[in-house]
Parts: sequence; structure tokens; C-alpha cells
Amino acid sequence: FNNWMETNMRFECKGLTFTYPQTDKPVLENLNFSMAAPGFNAVFGPSGVGKTSFARILAGGSSGPAGDALIYEGISTILYSYNQERLPGWSCTGSHLEKVCPKKKADLRKELVNIFKVESLLGSRFSQLSMGQQNRMNLIRYLIQDFDLLILDESLANVDEALRETIILAIKEMFPSKLFLYISHNLMEVARFCKDILVLSRPGQDKGAVVV
Repeated sequence: FNNWMETNMRFECKGLTFTYPQTDKPVLENLNFSMAAPGFNAVFGPSGVGKTSFARILAGGSSGPAGDALIYEGISTILYSYNQERLPGWSCTGSHLEKVCPKKKADLRKELVNIFKVESLLGSRFSQLSMGQQNRMNLIRYLIQDFDLLILDESLANVDEALRETIILAIKEMFPSKLFLYISHNLMEVARFCKDILVLSRPGQDKGAVVV
């Protein structure tokens, strides 16, 4: 991430430590790194290492639990999409997407619906969809909003590998000026599609966070 001065979009962690209330051991301890420039980046590490905790802290911005440990430049709107997030169940998914979609993004919504292969699901309620279908529909809801940084926390889990690849490549092409942070357990996937990878290890180990 050497070109952040050109893009003027970056965030930095300086000594980020986080411990949940009523617990003794920190989930994250003394993280120091920076990420910058538009594109797809990733957070990777074994289960229980704090990837989701980190994502939620990051989504909270400088006013969240991290406070001054997080520094943002050129990033004002952060959205957080996660696996198994639910949409309201009282209306069909198509109506919900139309309701939350800014008028200027109507064409984008239609294009995403086509790429994500959910046209046939627009008349169904969210609860009627499979987990993979739910995740695709939910991710569209975020992509049609205005954002600088979008965090995808296992947002394409339970989606067929070939379709997941199509979606990732489409997002990279359609949003070249946005910053994405992709959280996945699939090392081959993040290595293939992400420019830089933040590798987290458990607190107490020699390296709390390394960008590779």
C-alpha cells in the first residue's frame, strides 16, 4: 500500500487492543498496520482469531470502541455486510431492494440482480431463500448504497464457487474507486482476488497482524 497519497483513501491501526466486557483475555492485541488505495483487500486467519470482532470495530469508525487507535483518511462512509444477516420478512425481496435503493442507483440494482442470478427470487420472501441466496440478496442491498469502504464478512458464504468468482470479479470491475475488505476462510480465494491480505494471529503470539 505505497500509493495511498495518490488515492487519499486509507485507514490505519495504531496499537489496537480490544477486550470484551467481563473477560480477561483480549481478542485483539496491539495491532499496527495500514491499508490504502481502492480495491479488494482481505482479512485472513484461523477461527477464533478475531476477524469478525475486528470487522465490527472497524465498521464503528473512530467513534467506536477502538477510539483513537483507528485513523481514517478519505473514508467517511463504512458499511458492514455479514453472513446470515437478515432482511425484513414481511415483503418480497424485490420490493425491499426497490425501497432501499436510491433512485440514481436503479440501473445498478438491476445489473447486480442479473449478475448475482437472483431475478427469479425477487418475488420471494427472504425467509424462503436458501442461505446462499440470502447472502447474495443481502450483499446487493449494500452495494446499491453510497460507501467508501465495504466490509464483506463471509458475505458470499454458501454461494457456489463459480458464481462467487463471477460476483467478486464483477464487483472489482464495477466499483474501481471503492475500498473493500473481504473476510474469508478460503486462503486460495483471498490470495487470488485480493491485492493485500491482513493475516491475524491470536493475541500473545509474536505477530498480531501482518500485511502480505
